[in-house]
Amino acid sequence: MNHGFYCPVGNEVEMLKRAFHQQQPAMLTGPTGCGKTRLVEHLGEVLSRPVATISCHDDLTSSDLVGRFVVTGGDVVWKDGPLTRAIKAGAICYLDEVVEARHDSLAVLHSLTDHRRALYLDRAGEVVKAPDSFMLVCSYNPAYRSSLKELKPSFRQRFVTVALDYLPADREAAVLVHEAGIDRSLADRLVRCATSIRDADDAFHLEAPSTRTLVAAAKLIAAGAAELEAVEVCILAPLSSDGAVTAGLRELAAATLAAGAPTR
Repeated sequence: MNHGFYCPVGNEVEMLKRAFHQQQPAMLTGPTGCGKTRLVEHLGEVLSRPVATISCHDDLTSSDLVGRFVVTGGDVVWKDGPLTRAIKAGAICYLDEVVEARHDSLAVLHSLTDHRRALYLDRAGEVVKAPDSFMLVCSYNPAYRSSLKELKPSFRQRFVTVALDYLPADREAAVLVHEAGIDRSLADRLVRCATSIRDADDAFHLEAPSTRTLVAAAKLIAAGAAELEAVEVCILAPLSSDGAVTAGLRELAAATLAAGAPTR
C-alpha cells in the first residue's frame, strides 16, 4: 500500500534500513507532526513489510499489547494482542508516542529488544520468537516529557535512536506542493509563516506549528479558501485558545503572508 510521499531530513531511511537488517529496534524522536509516522510507513514500503501501528496511552496494559484469555462460544481461548500478531506476521510494529504508556506495560518489551528477540506469553505458556523480518519501532516527542512521563534510560538504551526535526524550508515547501498540489510560491509563503511562528516560540511559549498543519492549510487553500483563513483554522487555532495570543499570532501570520504575496 502506498502511503504517499516522504521527504527525508537526512539519512534516517538508510539508518533504519541498517537497523532492520541488523535486527535492532529503533526509537524515533522529534516534534509533533514532523513526519515520524510517515517515515515508518515509508520504511514499510521500502522493506516490503506490513506496518502494525499501536497508539500508546495511559490505560494501555501489557495484556492490550500481548493478548488475553477471552470467552468465545462458552470456551475460554487465548486471543493474541496487536504486538503478538505483528511478531507472528513478521511486520514492523510501530508504538506511537510510547512515552504515554505505563512503565509496567512496557516491561513486556524487554525480552523483545535484546539478544533474545522473543515475547514471553506467561499466561498462555508460549514463547513467540521474532522472525528476521520483524522490527519494533517506537516514537515520542521529547520536548513534552515530564517527570511523570519519562522513558527510563535503561529502556531508551535498547534502541537505535533517530532524531528527526522539521525539514529545511525548501524541502518542506516541496512537500506542500506534492501533497496539496499548490504552486511553489504559495508553499514558500506558508513555510515562511510557520517558520516565523517557530522562531517566535520564546515569546509565545507554544508548540511549534507542524508540517502536518501546513499540509492541511495548503489543501484548504487549494479547495478555494483564503490564505489567512486557512492558516487561522489549520495552523493558528490549534496552538492557543488565548485571545491575546491568537491575535498576536494572526498579526504575525498576516504580515508574513503579505510580505511574500504576489503584487497585482
